[in-house]
Amino acid sequence: MREVEVDTPYGTPSGAIAIGAIGGEEVAFLPRHGARHTLPPAAINYRANLWAFKELGVERVLAPTAAGSLQKHVRPGDFVVCDQFVDRTWGRADSFHAEGPRVAHVAAADPYCPVLRRLAVEAGRELGVTMHDGGTVVVIQGPRFSTRAESKWFGAQGWEVVNMTQYPEAILARELELCYANVSLITDYDVGLADEPGMEPVTVAEVERFFASNNERVRDLILALVTRIPKARDCPCKDAMKTAFIGG
Repeated sequence: MREVEVDTPYGTPSGAIAIGAIGGEEVAFLPRHGARHTLPPAAINYRANLWAFKELGVERVLAPTAAGSLQKHVRPGDFVVCDQFVDRTWGRADSFHAEGPRVAHVAAADPYCPVLRRLAVEAGRELGVTMHDGGTVVVIQGPRFSTRAESKWFGAQGWEVVNMTQYPEAILARELELCYANVSLITDYDVGLADEPGMEPVTVAEVERFFASNNERVRDLILALVTRIPKARDCPCKDAMKTAFIGG
């Protein structure tokens, strides 16, 4: 493994990028919150992180995240491979084309790579992990957790997962024509389920406990997933910007 520093037109990424190999495939790793988890969600330089990956030649991004459950059947310890997001953030730099000089409207109907999603579900199930194939993540601004009213509202919409980092990370990857898949590691039941017996509101201690206990499963999933990714990209992600620009 070696570490590289990457300068980008959008500033400094969350840290040095570690480059190594898994099963003969070169991979790059970057902790989005920084090496010591010092960057809160709204302070992460998402554009710099994704641009740095692109500059290094990355084509696929596997993005595990800690997340809370909004539904009873999605339990702590489960993994959700999201297929939709709802953005409830504000003030985040969420496009590489926000100020021109070309106007671009990237399609976001299906924001996650269908190929990576399928492979992640398959790999997780082979490892014995409870995998939910699809789910909507509602992305809140943070750093605070939801109020009871907010959480109940989110759950009432049928959304499965709440998180603070999926936006704009997922859509920025799409603008760079990178394949992107999220695996949400469920660490808690969100506060909207607190009225249910045995379901307590989320706390930092609970998140840390579950995340630490599942680190090995997350690592095993990534190792298994990387080795089964095909060389060629047969998905819409690689051409996401082909028809996005006004006036060609």
